[in-house]
Amino acid sequence: MALVREPLPGRILSIAEMAGADAQAIESGRPGWWLMENAGAAVAAAIRARFSQRPVAILCGPGNNGGDGFVIARHLSEAGWPVRIGLLGDRAALKGDAARAAGLWQDVTAPLSPDLLEGSALVVDALFGAGLAKPVDGRAREVLEAVQAAHVPVVAVDVPSGVHGDTGDVMGFAVQAVLTVTFGRPKPGHLLLPGRTLAGELVIADIGLPERALRPDGPSLDVNTPELWLSAFPRRRPEGHKYTYGHALVQGGDAGHSGATRMAARAALRAGAGLVTLACAAEALPIYAQSSLAVMVSVLDDDEAFAAFLAERKVACVLLGPGGGAGERLAARVLHVLGKGMPAVLDADALTSFKDASDRLFGALSSSCLLTPHAGEFQRLFPAEGGKVAITRDAARRSGAVVLLKGSDTVVAAPDGRAAIAAASPPELATAGSGDVLAGIALGLIAQGMPTFEAACAAVWLHAEAAARFGPGLIAEDIEGQLPAVLRDLLAL
Repeated sequence: MALVREPLPGRILSIAEMAGADAQAIESGRPGWWLMENAGAAVAAAIRARFSQRPVAILCGPGNNGGDGFVIARHLSEAGWPVRIGLLGDRAALKGDAARAAGLWQDVTAPLSPDLLEGSALVVDALFGAGLAKPVDGRAREVLEAVQAAHVPVVAVDVPSGVHGDTGDVMGFAVQAVLTVTFGRPKPGHLLLPGRTLAGELVIADIGLPERALRPDGPSLDVNTPELWLSAFPRRRPEGHKYTYGHALVQGGDAGHSGATRMAARAALRAGAGLVTLACAAEALPIYAQSSLAVMVSVLDDDEAFAAFLAERKVACVLLGPGGGAGERLAARVLHVLGKGMPAVLDADALTSFKDASDRLFGALSSSCLLTPHAGEFQRLFPAEGGKVAITRDAARRSGAVVLLKGSDTVVAAPDGRAAIAAASPPELATAGSGDVLAGIALGLIAQGMPTFEAACAAVWLHAEAAARFGPGLIAEDIEGQLPAVLRDLLAL
């Protein structure tokens, strides 16, 4: 079976970076009007490839997004499509490239109004681009709400109007598009929710921007696809043995909360760890001993036994938190592991144990450690407001660890500023225990020596790919069972 999703271009550009790319293109001799012509032609081509000929209403804003709309109108009209344009504002007030594009449109330009929708079977939203600075209101909102109510398919230019290009947040109102055509590279708002859902199908059009302009200096933000981390992915070697691929340790909780750690341990094995041990209390041993024939179990109830095990067994990475029971005892065990300079994955209760003492944790972390909070756990450690990429990057910088902020649009960030956004996570992952399996996959990869940032990104991708293959009815235990086939296809790339 082939891999489930088609990859997007790797690099994601912020609004500011995209503006810089446009400026570099113009400085290199590619005029703005030429880029606008290419953009409009690309949108028109995407429309013609997906829709039969039909009456189109094109909603144009007062800036360059509206200029793109005029170009789209001209190309569709020349191909025989019935086109009507509605402009927000006065045509005489258009400036620069937008004014030039409007000047080439020889037909009527009507004021923006819900009346434009009468008889239209397709709407092109060219009102506002990704850099919208204030909420959509007034006449623009009135018309977009009428579009939504009319249930006419919408094609968005750059982003659906009202979606912020850097955060994916809705500013006032945004209509649901069936297709969004953007240019050069995707923006964060195309992958972050709710922008990702509102964009519909996303097409990245090449409009002639120089490749160098699309690779700005500074820490990169990428779509989380195998291209980002596959070169660092651990592979079996003929001369290898179980110790070559790392010994992973999972700290277990009490008998009543054993499921989380048992699933994590099995996932670590599936991800390739050579050995996996579950540490538990004596009274929980009968439960943990049933976790898997291949998972070893050790009674490490007291701190001395735990410390001796770490020293004697050459543990490569430790997972603490799933089912662990938040509190000072778990916090002390976390700090002991970190004090040894060991790579660690901290999830769930291991994070909650520091909700009122985040500085204790941050002072002990390093870039070989991975924090895997969901939104609630994240806010306890990193109370913050802002876009998901920005707050995850800030959390990684402040903590000194790699941070994986879970969700349907999972973001992974490293302390050096690198970050990645999951292209798509299937909704079936919203099930109990899913995050424990994710933590186990990451544990298994880090135990094999994969760098923590790359391991976190790979774990997110493998987790989503396995869930997508299983589909509806997924429970957390099913994810691990899908991993062998996913890994087989991945390693064949």
